[in-house]
Amino acid sequence: MVACAMKSITNDSPAFDYIVVGAGSAGCVLANRLSEDPRAKVLLLEAGGSDWNPWLHVPVGYFKTMHNPSTDWCYLTDPDEGIKGRRLQWPRGKVLGGSSALNGLLYIRGQREDYDDWAHAGNTGWDYESVLPYFKKSECQSRGTDAFHGADGPLHVSDLRLRREIADRFIDAAKAVGIPENNDVNGARQEGVGYFQQTAYKGLRCSTAKAFLRPALRRPNLTLVKRAHCRRLLLEGKHVVGVEYEVGGKTYQATSRREVILSSGAIGSPQILQCSGIGNPEHLNSVGITCSHELPGVGENLQDHLQVRLVFKTRCRTLNDEVRHPLRKLVVGAQYLFSRTGPLTLAASQVCIFTQSRPGLERPDIQFHMQPLSADKPAEGVHPFSAFTSSVCQLRPHSRGYVRITSPDPMKYPSIQPNYLSAEEDCRVVVDAIKVARKIAAAQPLAKVITEEYVPGEKFMSDDELLDAARQYSQTIYHPAGTCKMGSDEMAVVDARLRVHGLQGLRVVDASIMPVIISGNTNAPTIMIAEKAADMIKEDHLDVAKAS
Repeated sequence: MVACAMKSITNDSPAFDYIVVGAGSAGCVLANRLSEDPRAKVLLLEAGGSDWNPWLHVPVGYFKTMHNPSTDWCYLTDPDEGIKGRRLQWPRGKVLGGSSALNGLLYIRGQREDYDDWAHAGNTGWDYESVLPYFKKSECQSRGTDAFHGADGPLHVSDLRLRREIADRFIDAAKAVGIPENNDVNGARQEGVGYFQQTAYKGLRCSTAKAFLRPALRRPNLTLVKRAHCRRLLLEGKHVVGVEYEVGGKTYQATSRREVILSSGAIGSPQILQCSGIGNPEHLNSVGITCSHELPGVGENLQDHLQVRLVFKTRCRTLNDEVRHPLRKLVVGAQYLFSRTGPLTLAASQVCIFTQSRPGLERPDIQFHMQPLSADKPAEGVHPFSAFTSSVCQLRPHSRGYVRITSPDPMKYPSIQPNYLSAEEDCRVVVDAIKVARKIAAAQPLAKVITEEYVPGEKFMSDDELLDAARQYSQTIYHPAGTCKMGSDEMAVVDARLRVHGLQGLRVVDASIMPVIISGNTNAPTIMIAEKAADMIKEDHLDVAKAS
């Protein structure tokens, strides 16, 4: 666990070279890399607290930390017509390490084409060959190094420490319907079926707080302030010179000699910008904020992966059976305590599939997360019967939503509108995806142990009925992205070096800069973005120093 005393910050304190707002998946990386230079003074502000809760370090602990207000911001979306007016819970980490401290631990980078597409859209330096070294730089891969993996980085990536028969059957069923086996979906190709890898080491979660921040806190030039809510950015004309933040009801200001870097995520970063008067003038005026810098794309372009969860009852034992019985729970606990194996090491899913929703596509457009258990929601307990979950999502949705503040008060949550399934193509893909899920379930390795499709159930058969089922039974996979997108068009917020358009001294470095969401889980790409940004920041200030 990361622990440090909060250093006193007062308005007459010396300026910092860098102020990083948010100690999450990106911010912890930045704090580490920027403080590698002993001459650079770095201030890291985190609105949450320490990661002391033991469940933050046990892999399956997300069942305890998601939707827990002490560790999760517990965001809630607006009612969304695309999913029958439902509001979805959007967990976001409220501790050091941010969402990397309570996510599902799954390590997925996305497809080569994702990054090449970013570069083709004008974002120079973001093609796959340019970002691959930064994935490798972070990684401490348990399998060792090769052309796609590194083993010298601080972020541990390891194989799962849990295998169950139903998961093996799922893999065999996928292969039976023509999906190739792939033991490294982060390697030469993504397509195929295989076991996930997870950000864990010897049965313990490896968050960015543990991997990057804890070692950096030994450096005297890095100052961490927890429970520090950023109220606004301090501007002098078009130059961001610092931040105003609140700790324990008291307001402080800190100034930056070089840059302020927002790393507060796809919800927090646009909220801070809007509260600072940076965004769409019409929207800002409607909530009582004077626009200081017009950027209409702030908070727009919101994207997320929406999953449809199919639950199948089985005559084969699953984790539902192992964790329901009190005596079996004791066995599970002892297994973890003495060997760091067993169900408590479970990542959010065991098996992944990347494949096409229909023939003729050039690359995978859907992803499966297979869990050897079933539950209505994390933290609500498993179902009282043997079952597994086959969850499928569209990798590159066309639907776009937004994050917009509703008040000048930075403590009030913004409006979050995903606009799920608002694009016709997304509706088509989700219907086809359910058909693929059922095709896998009907293959003999699974069919012989499945007794019933519990969710959504066989009453949903036609395309219209399947779309209705998707609207009714879908859930987020917790991958918000894109709300401060990188690019050069009128809706772009940052340029290819992640500098906010039209302002000096300000960058955004987190998942919000993704112009198009990557094809997979978003934590590993967010860490990569921070690794690359740290090098760009150092390069830019080295160039300035040379010029002067």
